[in-house]
Order: sequence, then C-alpha cells, then structure tokens
Amino acid sequence: MKRCHFDLHARELVISLGQVTKIMGIVNCTPDSFSGDGLLSFKTFGGDNFKISCLRLARKLVREGADILDIGGESTRPHASKVPTSQEIKRVIPVIDALARSIKVPISVDTSKFEVARCALDHGASIVNNVRGNQLTTGFLKLVRDYKAAIVIMHMRGTPATMRRYARYKDLMGEIIKELQISVEKCLEIGIKKERIIVDPGFGFAKTPEQNLVLLNYLNRFNSLHCPILIGTSRKSFIGDVLQKPVGKRVMGTAASVIAGVMQGAHIVRVHDVKPMKEALKVTDAIINAHA
Repeated sequence: MKRCHFDLHARELVISLGQVTKIMGIVNCTPDSFSGDGLLSFKTFGGDNFKISCLRLARKLVREGADILDIGGESTRPHASKVPTSQEIKRVIPVIDALARSIKVPISVDTSKFEVARCALDHGASIVNNVRGNQLTTGFLKLVRDYKAAIVIMHMRGTPATMRRYARYKDLMGEIIKELQISVEKCLEIGIKKERIIVDPGFGFAKTPEQNLVLLNYLNRFNSLHCPILIGTSRKSFIGDVLQKPVGKRVMGTAASVIAGVMQGAHIVRVHDVKPMKEALKVTDAIINAHA
C-alpha cells in the first residue's frame, strides 16, 4: 500500500506527510476527559500548578516523539458539560503561550470556539482542530484563512451531548465522505487553501462501536477527498468493547487501531500514549515504505 504524499502548510510551517506517520500528542487541559489521564484535576491542581502539570505532560510527549501537540480545554466525551469561552481560554492559552516559546513542534488547539481559536493563534498555535467540522461557521473559517493556519475538519453529527442519536446511516462510508466533502468545499469557498486542510473521520463521534470498526477497515476511501487524513482512535470505547478493558488498559488495542489506520492511508494519529505508538509506527512505516 502506498500513502498519498502532501505538504501541509500551517502558517509559516511546512509539514511533509506520507513518508513517515506524524504523531499528534494529546494534552487535555480539562478535569473531565474520558481518557482518564489522571494528571489534570482541578481538585488537585490550581492556578500555576495546573499550568505546570499541563506543560510537564506536553514536554514529556515531545521527548517521547510527538510531532505535533494538540491542546484542548473542553472535553468532547458524550454528555460532557459545556465550558464557557472565558474558562476554556483560561485553561489553554497560558499553556500554548509557554509551549510556543519553549518547543519547536507545531501546536494545535482543539476547539470549536472562535475566540479560543483566535487567542490560541495569537499565542503561537498553527493548527486549529475543530471537532464540529460539519458545523463550521463563516467567521471561524475566515479566522483560519486570515491567519493562514491549518485546519482539521472532523466529522460529527449533533453535539457531544446528542451525537449518539445520529449514528444512523444508510451508507456509512458514502455519507461521511460526502459530509466531509461539503465541509472541505466550504473551506475552499472562503479562501482556505487546500494545502491547509486535514480531514478526520471522527471515530466515536456519532458512530457506534461496530461503525468505528468498519470506518477503520475502509479508511482508504477517504483518499477521494485529496486531503491528509488524521485519525483519533486512542483509548476509544470501541476498543474497550472489543477488549473488554477499561480506558487505562487500552494501549495495545490503540496500537492495533493506529497500525490498521496507517496501513489504510492515515497520515497523522492523535494519541495519548506517544512512546509505544512511536515504536509501533516506526515498524509500520518501514513496511509501507518497503518496495520490491
């Protein structure tokens, strides 16, 4: 299998995709992430201590081999509470600002709020990861365009609180691809260049466990969008359903899903456990790049 190659433009950065899988390390600046990181709790950390704990995690992920850091301040797990814009800014901006001045890897902000994205871009982020890619507003897209940032468009129906009721498809792959294509075209119409767009099928978002497995098995069909593909399967519930294991014991299951996705064409994997994924992907990339 040969992966498509892209040069992703993220502000002044150019990131080569296709030869080697890029790892996006997850930094959840939230007390209620589904993943059970166990590090970031507002009951334990407050003020500067909370910021320091986030920075320590981020730097650890970079040491382990993360190529991109994804900083988020609002959980998108099912039925997660909404976070006011001011609170989300308070959680992520100090972390992004400090990282932008101390590390060399690109920084992504995981948000669907205009003001959070604007502040993050002002403080050094170069990628905006929007989980509500099917509901992109004109204002949000113009912001990305004006900053010449890269954007991750993720497929989701409804909201984190309602998405489960929308996991009904007559043609799973066809409908998701079509809905993502509409979002890509909306970006292009606003003036965002194609080389700044990444697509994410949205594992776990308005998909049943069985649908997630099908999505992974036929991931190469997303090549029809002619954009880099990002997948976020790390510690997801469909892995837990297969293994019958809790969130904290899904590393090997995550590795299997990541390898399967990369063999089907994924360019970027968004994960919590960078070190083991780095080793698994080094072998996977070697296999993909081997030629008779």
